[in-house]
Amino acid sequence: MGIQLEKVSYVYEQGTAMQTSALQDVTLEIPDNQFIGLIGHTGSGKSTLVQLLNGLLKPSSGRVLYNGEDIHSDKYDKKVLRAAVGLVFQYPEHQLFEVDVLSDVMYGPRNLGLDEAECKKRAVEALADVGMEEEYFKTSPFDLSGGQKRRVAIAGVLAMRPSILILDEPTAGLDPRGRDEILGLISRMKKEYSMTIILVSHSMDDVARYVERIIVMGGGKKIFDNTPEGVFRHYKELEDLGLSAPQITYIMNLLKEKGLDVRTNALTVEQAAEEILAKIPVKK
Repeated sequence: MGIQLEKVSYVYEQGTAMQTSALQDVTLEIPDNQFIGLIGHTGSGKSTLVQLLNGLLKPSSGRVLYNGEDIHSDKYDKKVLRAAVGLVFQYPEHQLFEVDVLSDVMYGPRNLGLDEAECKKRAVEALADVGMEEEYFKTSPFDLSGGQKRRVAIAGVLAMRPSILILDEPTAGLDPRGRDEILGLISRMKKEYSMTIILVSHSMDDVARYVERIIVMGGGKKIFDNTPEGVFRHYKELEDLGLSAPQITYIMNLLKEKGLDVRTNALTVEQAAEEILAKIPVKK
């Protein structure tokens, strides 16, 4: 069933002079086994939204349900939610703190009350899944590169065997190679584990390439919720929100304006090349 938000609003510093509305009457559903992109300008409400999804924040009004149960009801066990909905923060050093890599990844399973043997088994499997070799197991996580820290942070969440994985800007600050490696890893995990993945990103090209659904936030509200093609056809409205479309979207629309009868919903270089070549007359 996944996660449902029912008319959820959230206000920071409620009842004070610093009161700020971060989310306003948001209703949406996050079903099982879907790859979702969550985008929005700074201050749009997307960071507040992801913290509501795994219970780090409680709505000021409205309800958050997981598999039909209100996660803030008195009888609900939050440990069940935290095991099922994993969150990897934008800056992995914020969630790495143990003396070595293996201990760090074992921390989550330990919190689930699992025995040491099972914790180690899960940690070793998760580190293998993210491509961290055994030679790093006893290394301090703070001695790793940025890309390696991301991998360890992701492994720490994977070791808890979540059904939903939320990644907040997982490629921020990485070079192109590191970005491609992390995104390739996330895409592979989606296919292998049939989990729901929510990718928070400022890169429209990355979102267009990988996800099947995009949720656009603006001013604390859900502005668009559609397929990538359905969202990026509104590229001018996205610009009004301080966002953009993939570069390919602009190229295809420009070609259309110049008289080449191409479809403008291509989202990747490969799709655009195929469409353009199909429309160019072949001289005999």
